[in-house]
Amino acid sequence: MQHLTSYIMGKWVNGAGEGRKIYHALTNEGLYSVTTEGLPLAKSLQYGREIGGEALANQTFQQRGEMIKALAKYLLAHKDELYAISAQTGATKADSWVDIEGGIGTLFAYAGLASRELPDDTVWSEDEMIPLSKQGQFIARHILTSRRGVALHINAFNFPCWGMLEKLAPTWLAGMPAIIKPATASAQVTQAMVKLMVDSGLVPEGAIQLICGGVGDMFDHLDFEDVVTFTGSAGTGQKLKSHPRINQKSVPFTMEADSLNCAILGSDVLPESPEFVLLIKEIAREMTAKAGQKCTAIRRIIVPKSQLENVKHALLKRLSGVTMGDPAVDGVRMGALINLEQRQDVQEKVDYLRANGCELLCGGSFTNL
Repeated sequence: MQHLTSYIMGKWVNGAGEGRKIYHALTNEGLYSVTTEGLPLAKSLQYGREIGGEALANQTFQQRGEMIKALAKYLLAHKDELYAISAQTGATKADSWVDIEGGIGTLFAYAGLASRELPDDTVWSEDEMIPLSKQGQFIARHILTSRRGVALHINAFNFPCWGMLEKLAPTWLAGMPAIIKPATASAQVTQAMVKLMVDSGLVPEGAIQLICGGVGDMFDHLDFEDVVTFTGSAGTGQKLKSHPRINQKSVPFTMEADSLNCAILGSDVLPESPEFVLLIKEIAREMTAKAGQKCTAIRRIIVPKSQLENVKHALLKRLSGVTMGDPAVDGVRMGALINLEQRQDVQEKVDYLRANGCELLCGGSFTNL
């Protein structure tokens, strides 16, 4: 089992010890060991501020947009390397397409935004002069320019590429360096994409660093011009947000946590209505895409009691045509959950629902999902 290296201060480095393990979603084969023990994580913050921050701050908004566009083209040309690694997480080709090419598309979108709307300057005058006194002695104007800090992005396992890129693009446009901390379960996919970025030579040194493993004592060294973004569970997010250093230094903290999404069928919709067909299609898609491991997946389905049986039968019929298994096999439309830990979590939730009166609709006799 090989160590999954981090990219810190311009070098690919290994942490000490064994750390946590990453397993193949289908075979449960141990693939990588992940740890940051012994790595200079606190120094990486200062390195990002001084080296990456300086390089990005000296670029204009237009130049940063051009860099992002060139990087998007480079990643798109090397996407096949990422698809092969993404399959280790149980992702089908369609799942990986959303994550990999969807993420790259986000880079193109932000690059286009920069070329259309942002100035070829390091300072952006956001509005016209605002008079603050009758005689005009006092006026104000808002200007935007780079913070002299670093952005620490802590991401979730279900979108190892897209989740990183949607944060990186606006961070770089703003002239800030980033340190990426991917979720361990799919960190190898993020690492592969970061390696491509580094190898491309398009990203200024220090503009991106990668931590495969825990954040260690990094929060103790955050400063007021740094920012933190978090995507994951609400419990973990609240714990990080309440860190004393975040409050002491008023570090901006953005959290994208658990969501509760639902699909509601109107009382006037009948089985032959296009809205009914759309409901069944969207529910099935959300259940099967990434094996349901999406923060935007439909978690509640609310239908009129008079349509309950029709919805149940239509949904079962559509799901019966979904082939589950190894994503590498032609025709497989739904892969595995990312690891046994997630599988156990899902099983526990299903057991809880059944114990509290929920009806099982998948049919058959079994002891586990």
